[in-house]
Amino acid sequence: MHFIDEATITVRSGDGGRGCVSFRREKFVPRGGPDGGDGGNGGSVILRVSPHLSTLLDFKYKKIFKAKRGQHGMGKKMHGKNAPDLLIAVPPGTIVHNADTGEILADLTKEGDALIAAGGGRGGRGNASFASATNQAPDRADPGRPGEERRLRLELKLIAHIGLVGLPNAGKSTLLSRISRARPKIADYPFTTLSPVLGVVAHRDEELVVADLPGLIEGAHRGAGLGHRFLRHAERTEGLVHVLDATLPPEKIEEAYRTVREELERFRPELSERPALIALNKMDLPGARESAEKAVARLNFPAWSVYYISAVTGEGITALLDGLLAFRKKRAPDAP
Repeated sequence: MHFIDEATITVRSGDGGRGCVSFRREKFVPRGGPDGGDGGNGGSVILRVSPHLSTLLDFKYKKIFKAKRGQHGMGKKMHGKNAPDLLIAVPPGTIVHNADTGEILADLTKEGDALIAAGGGRGGRGNASFASATNQAPDRADPGRPGEERRLRLELKLIAHIGLVGLPNAGKSTLLSRISRARPKIADYPFTTLSPVLGVVAHRDEELVVADLPGLIEGAHRGAGLGHRFLRHAERTEGLVHVLDATLPPEKIEEAYRTVREELERFRPELSERPALIALNKMDLPGARESAEKAVARLNFPAWSVYYISAVTGEGITALLDGLLAFRKKRAPDAP
C-alpha cells in the first residue's frame, strides 16, 4: 500500500433547524398561545484519532465531508432533533492545518485526541421562546444558524520509536525486513524507499516500532531528493539508527554519516542531537570490516553506539536489537 502523508479535505457542519411559528388551537382551550418549538442543532464535524489507521489513504478518495442539518421545530412546543455529529477517523500523528491560512489547528497524536473541525449551527428559537408578559402572541421565529465550512490540510508524521536513516542504498530496507515482518521494496538502486515503512520488531518479549525512512541526499533540508517528506517523519522518532554502507572507503563512510547528520541539523537542529546508534552494514562483503573500523576511528564514535552487522546474513543483528532495547530505556544523552 502506498503511504499517503498529506491530504486536503473540505468539511461542512450541519445547519441549525428552523424555529417554528405555531399557536395552540385546541378545543376547550379558551386562550391559545404560541407553541412553536425550537429547531435542532446541526451536526458538528469531528476528527478523532483511531489506532487502527496508519495512513491518510482514505482521504485520497473522499475529500468532502458534510454533517446533517438539525430538524426543524414543530408545533406543540416540539423541538427538532439535534443532528448527529460526523466523526472522521484519522491516524495517530495527524497535524491539522487550516488550508487557507496555514494555521495549525491541532496535533492529534494519541488515541482519543479529537478536534471539532466545524461546529454545527445552532437551532433557531420557535415563537414560544419569544413569549413574554408584553408580547403574548409573538409571530416570529429564528431561522437557525448556518453551519461552518472549512478546508483542512492533514499532514501525517510517522510515530515510531526508532528511525533508520542513511543515504540511499545503505541497506535500511533490507535491515527492516530482517528484524521485522515488514516487507519494504528492496532493489539495488537509490531511493528504493519512496515512502516510510513501519515494522514492529519483537525481541526478548518486548516490541519496538521501527521506521525505514526514505534515503537522504545532500540538500534534503531544502527539498532536494525526497527532502522534507523524509525529514518530517524523523521528527517523531525517539532515537535514530544511522545505517552506513561499510563497503565504501573509510572517508566515504565518514562523508555519508556527516551528510545525513548535517541535513538533520539544518532541517531541525534538535534532530541532530537525538540519541543515535551506528549500524555499519554489509559485513558479509570483503573488506567491509576493515573499512568500517577505520571509519569508526576517524569519527571517534563511543564504543557502545557502534554495531557491525549484515542485514543479509543476520550477523550482528541480535546484538543490535539488544542495543536498541537498552538504548530506548537509557535514552543515552551522549549519543553521537
